[in-house]
Amino acid sequence: MNYFKQIIGFAKPYKSYAILNIISNIFYALFGTLAMVSLFPMLNVLFDKTKQINTKPTWEGIGNLKDYLENYLNYFVTQKANEGHDDVLIFMVVLVVSMFLLKNLFSYLAMYFITFLRNGVLKDIRNALYDKVVDLPIAYFSEKRKGDTIARITTDVQEIQTSFLSILELIVREPLMILFTIITMFLISAKLTLFVFVFIPMSGFIISRIGKSLKKRSDRVQSEQGQLLSIIEETLGGLKVIKGFNAQRIFGEKFKDSTSRFNKFSNNLLHRQNLASPTSEFLGILVISVLLWYGGRMVLNDGNLEAGLFIVYMGLAYNILTPAKAISKASYSVKKGNAAAERVLEILNTESPLQDVPNAKTKTDFTSEISLNNISFKYEDDLVLKNFNLTVPKGKSVALVGQSGSGKSTIANLVTRFYDVNEGSIAIDGENIKGLTKHSLRNLMGLVTQDSILFNDSIKNNVLLGKENATDEEIIDALKIANAWEFVKDLPQGINTNIGDSGGKLSGGQKQRLSIARAVLKNPPIMILDEATSALDTESERLVQDA
Repeated sequence: MNYFKQIIGFAKPYKSYAILNIISNIFYALFGTLAMVSLFPMLNVLFDKTKQINTKPTWEGIGNLKDYLENYLNYFVTQKANEGHDDVLIFMVVLVVSMFLLKNLFSYLAMYFITFLRNGVLKDIRNALYDKVVDLPIAYFSEKRKGDTIARITTDVQEIQTSFLSILELIVREPLMILFTIITMFLISAKLTLFVFVFIPMSGFIISRIGKSLKKRSDRVQSEQGQLLSIIEETLGGLKVIKGFNAQRIFGEKFKDSTSRFNKFSNNLLHRQNLASPTSEFLGILVISVLLWYGGRMVLNDGNLEAGLFIVYMGLAYNILTPAKAISKASYSVKKGNAAAERVLEILNTESPLQDVPNAKTKTDFTSEISLNNISFKYEDDLVLKNFNLTVPKGKSVALVGQSGSGKSTIANLVTRFYDVNEGSIAIDGENIKGLTKHSLRNLMGLVTQDSILFNDSIKNNVLLGKENATDEEIIDALKIANAWEFVKDLPQGINTNIGDSGGKLSGGQKQRLSIARAVLKNPPIMILDEATSALDTESERLVQDA
């Protein structure tokens, strides 16, 4: 499947830049062609006196456009030549320099405008991907590697910009340059230009054969890059265990195996990709060589083509090589980008099964009870809960006791609607939670998990997740209730102290108390503690239980 169309859909907000880019590219292609063609009448007049025209030509209609333009330029140059060869040479140099100056000016403008489009699309894809990752249910990522998801948001999106969006610079410019050049070549010699068209399908077939396997090879590279990032993420997250069990060699071998595979796949991909430019150039030179033979016969034997025109014609033919090479590289890039786009769009096109139902209700208070009515649930094949019932009245604390894996955390996940029950229902104040918006449901709850989930930020900003507009006094009160203020107040910067990745600068008990402070600051009517003290020492457990 070609994903280019879906990716281009992100460009709609930037269509004004696309239009300006197209206009600039039209002028770029026009002046690029005129720079070559403008030499012909001057060469004719300077080196062939029979081509001089002293009478101003008259307009005889669109059908005579080619002859009119050629004769008018000859007439203009003849007038200059009559004033002296130096004048016409100076004029010729100024004209050629002006043409190339204008060509490059519009080239810069085209790239200037397309930059806003490229980077804007890149930003929007990343933002959409992040929003989708946050929106998808936790179950979606249970079988995904974190590193692979990170790779899709970072390197795969970057590959889309490199492979897909970079060709936006070429998709208008180079075809226009080829179009204008071929039209001019056709006006010079239709017979010779038709001869060129015989070789174009042949060249296209060869190039397409070379690029056929690029997507598959690129897919291997992108997947292995995700594997590589996963190993790095696991290594950094489990460094204590790796060192404690002297497992550096085991993880080192895993990492080196992955880098070796990545190196092999990358080499295979680049070897095939690097064939694009030399192949297209060789095919182009092959066509030009045939043109030299066939066109030379038209000049020397048949007299159907003037020598000066043939020189200009060959210059135009050679002028096609650069855009042709660029287009062939772009076609390879699209195939390569398809692999990255497939991985990105796999996430973007995934529908979340935990969507709010139409006309879902926003619930703002909790008045009576939570009831779990005959619920059954399974993650994969085996039931974790079967026909389970529980009612928790408002104002009551209920503890669930059971063996590890008996479903205690599952119940917490179902009440917060991280998962949906397979059978039965969960209701708050008699209302099925599936009929409530997820946002309003979770606003009623405070959650403290077994694993203290903290972020690489200050204590203040971590606790503020519970209530964004809380004052420093409210934060300190929450820390005191959670028995966390006694260690926070002694930190160098107090509540503004950065706690490192996952709260790595704090002990387990300190991290858990901050998690409780975050839930306390929210002051929700429903508090869920999911084995909040299971991993703590006795003293830390006592402090958390007191909190």
